[in-house]
Amino acid sequence: MGRPILQIKFDEPHCIIAPALSIGCDSSLSMSDSFPSSELIPTKIGAHLSIAGSIDRAVDRAIEKNCETFQIFTRNPRGWKFKALDEEETEHFVRKLQMSKIDPAFSHMPYLPNLASHDKAIYRKSVETLVAELERAGKLSIRFVVTHLGSHMGAGMEVGFKQIADACNKALSAVQNDVQLLLENTAGTKNSMGGTFEDIRRIISGIDQRSRVGICFDTCHGFAAGYDVRTPEGLKTTLGQIDALIGLDRLKVVHLNDSKGKLGSHMDRHEHIGLGQIGNKGFRVILHNELIRELPLILETPIDNSHNDEWNLRKVRQLSK
Repeated sequence: MGRPILQIKFDEPHCIIAPALSIGCDSSLSMSDSFPSSELIPTKIGAHLSIAGSIDRAVDRAIEKNCETFQIFTRNPRGWKFKALDEEETEHFVRKLQMSKIDPAFSHMPYLPNLASHDKAIYRKSVETLVAELERAGKLSIRFVVTHLGSHMGAGMEVGFKQIADACNKALSAVQNDVQLLLENTAGTKNSMGGTFEDIRRIISGIDQRSRVGICFDTCHGFAAGYDVRTPEGLKTTLGQIDALIGLDRLKVVHLNDSKGKLGSHMDRHEHIGLGQIGNKGFRVILHNELIRELPLILETPIDNSHNDEWNLRKVRQLSK
């Protein structure tokens, strides 16, 4: 999939991107040929949780739902303005997180920022938001910030690549902490960035502090973009492309979502686990993959009248057996 691959050498040990899928990374995660394995339920399953009331309530909700990991927005995700973190609430969050032993926790960038935008005002606010989120995550002892890559809005992929890399460079330079920035794949909708692993590789190649950059793989987005993860062969191919183009050591989390859209539909519509086009059989394959089982799995499934987080968490655990 995607455009021709350029040869790029990362300045980190044992990691080379070559003009084919034949050269990968010396990853700490091994690709296994054994599909499926039914020995263990994945050790870290969680969901995106609300911070309503106070931000530390998210940890309470994670405990109530028996999550081993979770993700939050640290502020209102639908606006540009936000309040500074309350010092007391922040202390409560950190203390509860430490006592709960839930790890890792993730924060997600709000909806409005567009790191690929060529509009100066939008781009400036987007970079400022990314800086703020990296800072907030550090204060909350959250180790990872997940970001969408945005849309070039018709300006072209080359503009988008440059804008995103520059935004990441500015933010990572401005915030000197241990928080890692995770680039999330997209469904490949019109003008969107990050619909292929080649796109993500290209973006990472333009980032200076690459040791602070990883990726988040969203199953719905990947499926809608054309990566068939429903079969052992398809999943193995998909993970093999990640390994060859980016490195499996950069894969830090999986967003576990079914897809309302068909394979290659480029439709970004999440569905409850097993009720979409990936289906129960597809998620059984995903959840029995030895590499996936070692990663944090975060649900971003719909909250509606039919099913909730608890239902989806139970479904994931059932399909993992």
